Amino acid sequence: MDTPVITPKTRQQMRILLVEDDPGISHPVAADLRRQGHAIEVAEEGQAGLDYAQSGVYDVILLDIMLPGVDGFEICRRLRAANVESMILMLTAKDAIEDKVSALDAGADDYLAKPFDLGELSARIRALARRATEERRPTLEHGELQLDPRSRTVTFRKRPVPLTPTEFVILETLMRNPSQIFSRTMLLDKVASFDRETGEGAIKTHITNIRRKVRAAGSIRDPVANVYGAGYRLAAAE
Repeated sequence: MDTPVITPKTRQQMRILLVEDDPGISHPVAADLRRQGHAIEVAEEGQAGLDYAQSGVYDVILLDIMLPGVDGFEICRRLRAANVESMILMLTAKDAIEDKVSALDAGADDYLAKPFDLGELSARIRALARRATEERRPTLEHGELQLDPRSRTVTFRKRPVPLTPTEFVILETLMRNPSQIFSRTMLLDKVASFDRETGEGAIKTHITNIRRKVRAAGSIRDPVANVYGAGYRLAAAE
């Protein structure tokens, strides 16, 4: 197929690919994003979406799961296998835990359940754009603890620390802001866009899991410190 024509990107403009076969969704979404000044291409079936996405020119890909031909999960897996670095937001037909887990496992950066508000979609896209900028930064290091935003891996003394996506975001937040104290509410805000099952009470469990997994990799100190009455911060490096 022909290579998509992309207009030059301005400072405010993003290049966005929408892969969606329902015109009742694709038309208003595309119109709203163009109104905001973004350059947007629309593909209405899976193989066309994959062909467009593999060009690697898009900042964000909005990807439906149920598509004619190749489904969204398979497209996402192939793009990540090909090292396409575009941020991917999966559009799910239902807000089910299995869809969310499958989307993240396939390599998606976020998901949004249908029906959705155009304002919320725009906010998610802006958040992904900010996250993409952060992930272009080099590996974060705190003593012998290393966090790679690009590969989304954590190691301690080069031993892998197998964090869940929610645990990864919490640790990344603390490592990017080593002197800041985060309340449970603040940490919940960081993960709420893709983990709607997590509440403030579950943040404590995620922190406990991070500590346990880092210790299992060989650390003699907890990576996260409690601040009485305030929340959590990154602990002193080992």
